[in-house]
Amino acid sequence: MMVQEHDNSYKRGIMNTTNRTRCAFNVAAACVFLLTSGFAMAVYPEKPIRIVVGTAAGTPIDLVSRVVAGRMAKELGQAIVIDNKLGAGGIVGGAEVMRHPADGYTLLNIFLPMSAAPALMPRIPFDLQKDFVPIGQMVWSYNVMVSHPSVAAKTVPEAVSLLKANPGQMSFASGGVGTPAQLAGALFKIETKTSAINVPYNQYGQAVSDLVGGTHQFMFGASTAMLPFITSGKLRALAVTSPTRLPTLPEVPTLLELGYKELVIRDWQGLAAKAGTPPAIIARLNAALAVALTDPDVMQSLAKVGAVPVGGTPESFGQLIIDETARWAVVIKRQNLKAE
Repeated sequence: MMVQEHDNSYKRGIMNTTNRTRCAFNVAAACVFLLTSGFAMAVYPEKPIRIVVGTAAGTPIDLVSRVVAGRMAKELGQAIVIDNKLGAGGIVGGAEVMRHPADGYTLLNIFLPMSAAPALMPRIPFDLQKDFVPIGQMVWSYNVMVSHPSVAAKTVPEAVSLLKANPGQMSFASGGVGTPAQLAGALFKIETKTSAINVPYNQYGQAVSDLVGGTHQFMFGASTAMLPFITSGKLRALAVTSPTRLPTLPEVPTLLELGYKELVIRDWQGLAAKAGTPPAIIARLNAALAVALTDPDVMQSLAKVGAVPVGGTPESFGQLIIDETARWAVVIKRQNLKAE
């Protein structure tokens, strides 16, 4: 019996020692994590940062990136370089970021078409929600529904009646598959129960040119890009996709006030880093982004391209990506949209 008690005591001692060792290891690991996170926070950034943008230089998405990056660079004390990687609605840009370390020196501008990509292109080389960690949203921007002056309809209700009376006979132009213009047109047809041909172009400018020339009847276009054509009378503004009327088009009603609750459509863009980037670096970038978006000069520059600063937490931007991916997947499936 005494031997048995001795054995049990010995075993309990071994277990206690093991537990103490595990506890010490966990504490040490936590300390290492905190120390390395603090170290990353203290030294980051040590060199220039690159933001990969999936659109051409001079486009609204590119211009927003450059304006915001310029102010973030001042806050971070390092240059931020914009690297335009065009192709497949931002997928080429995302793949480029995936090739680099998760160290916060190669960031990605995520914008609305990238949330539509999984439904349009099932074999994209990354998972937007798993392979990237959000930093923060930059802006909202809005579209305006326009028509060619030759179209008899001067209001949205008249346009809906005209489309219903001529199913499949009229067309919406757009700047490409998965672009906000195409997605807005597709959702409009669903919500109004109308039928029209959607014609995606490889170049946004050519889509607008053909609309102005009378090849197409309707289009959803960026409000700032459409404004010169509206004021000159080359296009007619029917409604805007914003939740409230736009200061630049105060006489144009929103689709929401016309009774179309699901047709509040907001273009958006924000910053993300490769998954695995230290949380301290994400926090540092989010803080710099917040400073940039509240800078009066930045806000004025953004307004010129029709963008409204947003900001917020990484978590709120991450939820937006999740919600938008789900929303556009439904629209794409119902309209049978496919990437060419």
